[in-house]
Amino acid sequence: MTALADILARNRAWAERMLAADPEYFRALARGQAPQFLWIGCSDSRVPPNQITDLAPGELFVHRNIANLVLPADASCQAVLRFALLELRVPHVIVCGHTGCGGIAAALEDLSDAHADPWLRHLVELRDRHAAELAAIAEPAERARRLVELNVLEQVRNVGESAAVREARAMGTPVSIHGWVYGIEDGLLRELACGANGATI
Repeated sequence: MTALADILARNRAWAERMLAADPEYFRALARGQAPQFLWIGCSDSRVPPNQITDLAPGELFVHRNIANLVLPADASCQAVLRFALLELRVPHVIVCGHTGCGGIAAALEDLSDAHADPWLRHLVELRDRHAAELAAIAEPAERARRLVELNVLEQVRNVGESAAVREARAMGTPVSIHGWVYGIEDGLLRELACGANGATI
C-alpha cells in the first residue's frame, strides 16, 4: 500500500519532471482548457482515462461514476454535460464501459444490494429488459461483456437525449457521441456501433 506521504513525494517529483521538460508547462495549463473530448466512464481504479488514452492534462474533460451511468436525475453528470458542451464546446462525448465492472456483476449476479441500491437498480432494469438475449449466452464472462455493451449503448442514448446536447447543437456545436468498451484484460479500447452513421450518433 502506498503511503500518503509517498503520493505527495511522487507528486513533487512529477511536477519537477514536467518543469524540466517544459518550464512553461503549468503556466500554459493555468491559462485555461480547451479539451476536444468529454469522457464519461466508470470510477473503477483500473480504468484511468488519461492514461489509457495517452492524453495529457487539458485534453480530456472527465466525469466518472459507478458503471458509467448517464441519468437524467443525476445533477452532477448533467452539470458536467452542460459545462463541457455549452461552455467548453467539446465536440466529442465518449461513454466508456469496461470489462470486469463491479456494477455490472452485481446486476447479473442478482445481488440484493443491486435491488436495494437506487443507483444499481438502473442496471438491474437494463438487465431485465434484455433478459432473453442475456440468458442465451452460456458463458458468464461473455454475458457480462454483453451487458457492459448494452449499458454503454443505453448511456449513449441518454446522452443523445439530454437537454445539453440539444442546446449545444442548437448553438451550432457539432456533437458526436461515441460508445467504447475498455478491456481490462488487454488494455484495448473498442468502439461500438451506436447509430446509423457507424460509431457516432
